[in-house]
Amino acid sequence: MKYENQKRKQREKKAGKTAIRLCAAGLAVTLILSAAGCKKKSLLDPKNPVSLTVWHYYNGSQQAAFDALVEKFNDTAGREKGIYVQGYSQGSVSDLETAVRDAIAGKVGADAMPDIFSSYADTAYEVEQSGALANLSDYLSDEELGKYVDSYIEEGRIAKDGTLRIFPTAKSTEIMMINKTDWEPFAAATGASLDNLRTIEGVVATAQAYYEWTDSLTPDVAEDGMAFYGRDAVANYFIIGMQQLGVELFKVENGEMTLHVPRKELYRLWENYYVPMVKGYFGAYGSFRSDDVKTGDILAYTGSVSSAMYFPDQVESDNDTHAIDYMVMMAPVFEGGRNYAVQQGAGMVVSKSDEKHEYAAVEFLKWFTQAEQNLQFGCVSGYLPVMKEANSTEKLDQVIGDQGLAVAPKTYDCLTTIFGEMEGMTLYTNKSFKNGSAARKVLEYNLADKAAQDRQAVIAALEEGKTLEEASASYVTEEAFENWYNSFCDALNAAIYQ
Repeated sequence: MKYENQKRKQREKKAGKTAIRLCAAGLAVTLILSAAGCKKKSLLDPKNPVSLTVWHYYNGSQQAAFDALVEKFNDTAGREKGIYVQGYSQGSVSDLETAVRDAIAGKVGADAMPDIFSSYADTAYEVEQSGALANLSDYLSDEELGKYVDSYIEEGRIAKDGTLRIFPTAKSTEIMMINKTDWEPFAAATGASLDNLRTIEGVVATAQAYYEWTDSLTPDVAEDGMAFYGRDAVANYFIIGMQQLGVELFKVENGEMTLHVPRKELYRLWENYYVPMVKGYFGAYGSFRSDDVKTGDILAYTGSVSSAMYFPDQVESDNDTHAIDYMVMMAPVFEGGRNYAVQQGAGMVVSKSDEKHEYAAVEFLKWFTQAEQNLQFGCVSGYLPVMKEANSTEKLDQVIGDQGLAVAPKTYDCLTTIFGEMEGMTLYTNKSFKNGSAARKVLEYNLADKAAQDRQAVIAALEEGKTLEEASASYVTEEAFENWYNSFCDALNAAIYQ
């Protein structure tokens, strides 16, 4: 018994020492982390503020909203922390990309690299390959990252080691905008239903019905039916359409991209875009489909959420001008397909410089993406906020009320429509890869350009007195698809493996 008591005391003494060592270790870790945090904070001095430059592509009301938030930051959190931000619009996205490339190359007359600049993933990937981007993971904890929409953070992990390079600041997806005023007489006459517009096949069928109905209104003129629908960003149609059908077009793993172009799925995309374009059920006439709604050439289109501010208040054609109302719906999905929607919109990247400037840059971006600031920007720009808590109608209404914001009804309706569907859909964007921008251009223009060219040939045949079926017959065959499919695959491979 005495021996057992001695052994027990030894075990208790040993356990006590272990506990002390663990507590000491834990305290040491806490002190180290605290010291690291203090070190970061000590980099900044409110009496000697760090000056940051931001390049972006915002213009008009978007630029005004961004500038107002920058001013607000400088007067509040920036003043307190010791950070001063100056924003500069570089014009268009392509102008910004050119300015960044010139700065990296050190071209004569080029400005120095900014501390922060707006960038889409493909451009950021290109800049990352040159080693010019800061590792944002060094300045953000897992808890902080967890507050952002997961797919937005994942998109920004473009470094080989998976660390963050793109800070999500404002995102977008696609919606369908409809000319409600001119839809109503068509629906009343034909029984067309908005429910049919929830699928891509339903949109095609509705577009055919609209073409035939408008053609019937002028019985003395043959084949003068009108297009119903158009689409911005045909590349999105390919990427998201294939994803809905269970195929990842550009599958990137460990930095290597594998191209998937199965005939069956691509035939469905061809059949539901090229064929109705050639037959005149779909249309694309101006720079954007909102332009085509304004001229009365189409009634509905799929485009970016941020395009809502450009949806016209009236139709202005050669023969008529009249006011129109609008409706907002989610972008259609392939029948039987998975509910994927495009994730798009540039984020902000931080130029690699020194710890002080990089840390200050991240502090500004963290402030800008807080719900109050991000929703304020979204109310003007139409962009979606990037933090999880901000993606709700309740939070949007709270910020509008607290800040007394005036929000355009179209923008509000688009944002709330998306918020209402967020839980049921999966946002997707392909990971970046070498020559990704060139591959996307093939998706954007290859089929769209062919459809436009072939539509002109069909119109010429109609003017010669042929029926629509006769004029379009040779363009919508299996052989026509095969010819396009082979040329499409060749163009993609040439772009990717150049």
